[in-house]
Amino acid sequence: MFQAIWIVVAGLVIGLIAKAIVPGRQSIPLWLTVLLGIIGALIGNFIAAAIGVRHTGGFDWIRHILQVGVAVALVAIVAPMWMSRRSTRPM
Repeated sequence: MFQAIWIVVAGLVIGLIAKAIVPGRQSIPLWLTVLLGIIGALIGNFIAAAIGVRHTGGFDWIRHILQVGVAVALVAIVAPMWMSRRSTRPM
């Protein structure tokens, strides 16, 4: 149970950092920000494990940079798609 809460909190933090880095306004809901942050964290962990930097002595800077980087890419891709989807829906 605690691990699930930690995943959501980490997804929120990573997603909010990603939204702050991507230029312009991203009108995506908070739940989507958290979801993109969680996905970014999981993919970033996978990449870090693949290149051998997932567990290092001290703070895992490279792993966290990869997590945020993937989340930034996801926000940059998904935010415009979300906005175009919202603007083309009939009222």
